[in-house]
Amino acid sequence: MKTLKTILSIPRFSDLRLLTTNTLNDTIVTNVEITETPDIAKFVSSHTLILTTAMYYKSKINELTFLIDSLINVNCSGICIKTGRFINKIPQDIIDYAAEKGLPIIEIPSTKPLGGILKDLSSYLNNSKEAEISYALDVQKQFSTLLLNDAPLRNVIKELGKALQTPILLVNPFMEPVALSDNWKQPDLKPNEIITQLIRHHSFNYEKNTEAILSGNNSDRIETDVYVIKSHTYYPYYLIVLSPEKIPYPASEFAIEQGLMVLSFTLLKNDKLYHAEKLRKSDYFATLIERQKKNDFDEKLWLTYETNFNLEFSKFYQVIYVKVEQKNLELPTSKKLEEKRKLAYEWLDAKVEPYLPKSIVFLDRAKNGTLILIQQPVEESKLISILTTLNQELKLKTGISLLFSCGRAYSHLDDLSKSLTEAEIVMKDAITKGTNNNITIYQPKGLHLLLDSIDKDEANYFCLDTLKTLTHPQSEMTMELRRTLKCFLENQCEFTKTANKLFIHRNTVKYRIDNIEEIIGEKIDTPENSFKLRLAIELSELD
Repeated sequence: MKTLKTILSIPRFSDLRLLTTNTLNDTIVTNVEITETPDIAKFVSSHTLILTTAMYYKSKINELTFLIDSLINVNCSGICIKTGRFINKIPQDIIDYAAEKGLPIIEIPSTKPLGGILKDLSSYLNNSKEAEISYALDVQKQFSTLLLNDAPLRNVIKELGKALQTPILLVNPFMEPVALSDNWKQPDLKPNEIITQLIRHHSFNYEKNTEAILSGNNSDRIETDVYVIKSHTYYPYYLIVLSPEKIPYPASEFAIEQGLMVLSFTLLKNDKLYHAEKLRKSDYFATLIERQKKNDFDEKLWLTYETNFNLEFSKFYQVIYVKVEQKNLELPTSKKLEEKRKLAYEWLDAKVEPYLPKSIVFLDRAKNGTLILIQQPVEESKLISILTTLNQELKLKTGISLLFSCGRAYSHLDDLSKSLTEAEIVMKDAITKGTNNNITIYQPKGLHLLLDSIDKDEANYFCLDTLKTLTHPQSEMTMELRRTLKCFLENQCEFTKTANKLFIHRNTVKYRIDNIEEIIGEKIDTPENSFKLRLAIELSELD
């Protein structure tokens, strides 16, 4: 792209004199127009250089300030005024006003026809555009070759950095550097320092490209462009370009767009391959669990399969169930939640193994969760610390919070389904109760704890329906009958054992049992009824 400074430095434009000397900077010029109308701002694009004789302002020169304001509003590159025909001299107050507003004013001498200036400028700019397009097409061809040859992201970034001749960096959704160009040695900041500063500037925005001025280690100011690599996601990759103002001609925005397009395709391809492998692992684990539940599982045979995703013989197997913590207004089927789940899996798949060696991460397709299989012993306190660290780091980088539920550890692979079931029970319980703890551990429940989770009204109805008046006995006789029933059930419905336990005659026990069966309207010693009565007695005693 051409700048006004470059144009004025060319010998054939040496007759053009910049009057507002402090406005030159790096003003970009992409087009040039001749006009004599005061409302030209309505009809020109940004970065246009205006040529005029100012005929309209011959008798009202002060109104040039209105023209200046309108041109600034549409981001014009500047205004070139030919003197000596309608305006002999541009007043100093007009020059000062334009300088204050930041719009360059250039004087064209009376000896230069506007038509000639227009032709020369247009020719120069058009040749520049042709060179840029040719260059961009070369870049596109180069990157397309990389894409067709299945080049890794590292090579794409390397070639793009070489083409732009400025340091560039690829950042993943976790705000981590993925690949950087070979010329990265030029800046005095490390990649992570760049990312940290850009986070503070809120420069990572999935909806638009951004710009920022960073501080170097030597108090230098580093201009930075951040490009979103479009993939229709809330958590995209980003391309960071340092010192874009130093990109040499004819590299252009179009060339960068070609690079972004190739990066987008490469990332999409990598994602599809990764997803396919993820589904294969998921199906493998689901089949393993299904066979265990059907008692159709041979541990030695299973581990000899060619593809076992690093499942191995061990004396320690523990399953951790992981879910993304949903916000109150977040629908279970929302696209953003789906992306959070996908990102959570990728995070755990990349980060768990260094903390927990030989661990494997699986996708639970049926329940939209992630499973971690641990295959080496780890203390509970250390495990909690590791899971806490993983969750805190992910939340800091993406705002995503995770819930972990841990089943018990087992020494045989064929008990893996038990650990998974326990982890699922704990997860369901944590979500239902809305616990503030992100990590829960399965604890075996006694009978009373299990019964205590039953709805009180339902439990009371069940007791009254089963025990009738023996649910809450009021008389001494019904109290004795309830005590006899409980003892009879505890002694496997044997009359002699019950009589010895209560220190009464066997016939007395038989008489009382007959009375009880008459009250409840059922035989006591059938397996189904004895279980119901035991359960009813336990439930009624919880009150």
